[in-house]
Amino acid sequence: MDRLSHQNAQNFLFGLDNANFLAIFDEYSDGVLIANKDGIIVYYNQAMSRIDELDPENAILNHVTGVYDLDENTSLILRCLSTRQPIIDEPIYYRTRMGKFANTIHNVHPIFNQNQLVGAICFVRDFNVLTETLSSMRLPDSQYRMHQYEITFDTIIGQDPALKAALNAARMAANTPSPVMLYGETGTGKELFARAIHNHSPRHEKKYTPVNCAAIPENLLEGILFGTSKGAFTGSINKAGLFERTSQGTIFLDEINSMPVGLQSKILRIVQEGKVRRVGALKEIKFDLKIISSVNQDPHISIADGSLRSDLFYRLGVVFIHIVPLRDRIADLPLLVNHFIAKHNKALGKQVRGVDQQVMDIFGRYHWPGNVRELEHVIEGAMNIMGQDDQIRTTYLQSHFANGCGIIRPASRRAAAYIPGNEDRDTQESDLMFNKKEHEKKMVWQALMQHRGNVTRAAGKLGISRQLLYYKMKKFNLTRDVFQ
Repeated sequence: MDRLSHQNAQNFLFGLDNANFLAIFDEYSDGVLIANKDGIIVYYNQAMSRIDELDPENAILNHVTGVYDLDENTSLILRCLSTRQPIIDEPIYYRTRMGKFANTIHNVHPIFNQNQLVGAICFVRDFNVLTETLSSMRLPDSQYRMHQYEITFDTIIGQDPALKAALNAARMAANTPSPVMLYGETGTGKELFARAIHNHSPRHEKKYTPVNCAAIPENLLEGILFGTSKGAFTGSINKAGLFERTSQGTIFLDEINSMPVGLQSKILRIVQEGKVRRVGALKEIKFDLKIISSVNQDPHISIADGSLRSDLFYRLGVVFIHIVPLRDRIADLPLLVNHFIAKHNKALGKQVRGVDQQVMDIFGRYHWPGNVRELEHVIEGAMNIMGQDDQIRTTYLQSHFANGCGIIRPASRRAAAYIPGNEDRDTQESDLMFNKKEHEKKMVWQALMQHRGNVTRAAGKLGISRQLLYYKMKKFNLTRDVFQ
């Protein structure tokens, strides 16, 4: 954390003469956030940045409600400041103003200076990370294998034709040694697909290793993947990396477009050669792996904006599978709702029979930016507070959801993209008003029109690179001469 962040926190809370204890929290594994008595964020560590997927500069010196889609009733920090009482181990599912959802456990403590309330400090544990940590603990081999084998293609719920096509492609690809790349938004089930591919493959009795490329710090990722050699750096030891340790099995590189580009080139080399060299070593070690990767953004856009190497995409995307978002398979909602209710009935000891029609209507019109994962969290949250009722009703929906934190789609409306002169558009396409592709096309068209086809100025207006704008122009079949 930079000095300005430390200075802001100390100035607001303690004065300039105190020791800089905040450095302790800079590399803390849990998220740490400090707000002054007015709810202004004055400290925000790197772990918090990873949980929220938010640059600290966009959080520090902003009010809590300006960073998070919360209010005085739902924000634990503001509640702590109001009651002046600590909040211990309280789970919360929240959304940032940038649209990132997080499922976390919070501990919030008021800070006093000579009996005067000066702020609150909040410790945040990512629930998903906690779950992964617990699941990684050594279990008896029979229990571990049983848990892994429970995930098959049959456990992925849905009857949508596009989803079934993706499942069929994944089944066929599981029987080959070729790399598979999964493309899907956050929460669509890329991890389930990857595990099902491994369990369906000839390698199903070998090791399966998932790697979250976005969650591991850049300076550690290379050593974790490739291993280290004694003497490579201070304190280094001879240790096999995940490629070496998983040999004969399957490795899943999740969100590989979040991996540093320099490391992507090394991944490409070892995939092509089938050999890995530990950091600081001279000897190369052969490995045999089924490599599954995933991206959460259209790979062509990632290539255009420089976050994904094109040669790595072509090497890992031999089999490319698109997992459709939930908003594009709304007909699967009843199946998914019933599945999650049955799952959490068992976990919570409930006997919930279903959701009432008003809730299902809301579900059908909601945009689901968090996809299937968000749907499960909404259902689980409602089931926790519904008492002995046997139906999920609107009064049980969490406040962030019931208040419309996401985009609600009209159930049966049609809108045309704002592209003057485009007479060839499909006038039968529905819900275009909230269709991301059409909204993006409109913004590109307007920027080019405003700057009379000047790509450099239009790209600056949109806040993207010229290369990425050229890609989008090609994608939407737009040419400069139309705007000149």
